[in-house]
Amino acid sequence: MSVQLNGRVALVSGGGRGIGRGICELLASQGASVAVNYRKDKESALETVNTINATGGNARAYEASVDHPEAVAIMVDQVVADFGYVDILVCNAGIASRGQAVADTDPNEVIRLLTTHAIGPHHLARCVLPSMRTRDRGDIIMISSVATSHMTANGGPYSMGKAAMEALALTLAKEERQYGIHCNIVAPGLVETDMGLRLARAMTGKRDMEDLRSLDQGSPFGRVCQPLDVANVVLWLCSEGAGYVTGQRIECDGGGPR
Repeated sequence: MSVQLNGRVALVSGGGRGIGRGICELLASQGASVAVNYRKDKESALETVNTINATGGNARAYEASVDHPEAVAIMVDQVVADFGYVDILVCNAGIASRGQAVADTDPNEVIRLLTTHAIGPHHLARCVLPSMRTRDRGDIIMISSVATSHMTANGGPYSMGKAAMEALALTLAKEERQYGIHCNIVAPGLVETDMGLRLARAMTGKRDMEDLRSLDQGSPFGRVCQPLDVANVVLWLCSEGAGYVTGQRIECDGGGPR
């Protein structure tokens, strides 16, 4: 089996569930040691860690809310102490907005979304960079959304948070290139996760939707995007094949609506 990430160490925020879990498991299968960050769902994070370790990988779980700079700093210090360094950072932790028009949106929701999607990744990057700069190569991947391509109605806080995240990524790509660090963006469409279901309910107004696979027939390639689809893009961006790629944004949405 190919282990193209052998010897590398990845920190994945929101790594216990959904897209984050898919990324953690795939990177680990390719030889990376993985720090699985979680905020509340310790059980899911440990399940991800146990799955990786049971299949011969190397993973540990770390609790920290990305919107607390002190907690992020403590977590990164512990990850570096445990693994020696971090040379892959995947900023994946996210929350859904409530699907309301700007006129009806609680100001605290805007603050919460911006903090989680943009300020949190700023904390993570700032804390990881001293370690990453010592490595021959570093990779920072921001998990954004096609929401920033469309800016649809009733999604202001979410789109704002992801747009600010992308601004951070493109800035880092320029600042850190001199240290051999690549920074890129992956922008999925609707993905079959718990958060994807909440987003679909909010954006469509179908509050009783129970299963995203009900949307398969109207989706590209006859199925809703899966976490592994997104993880495969992340893996490529961290591979030798993307050795001359930085400051790029790749959409993973099957080419958009049919």
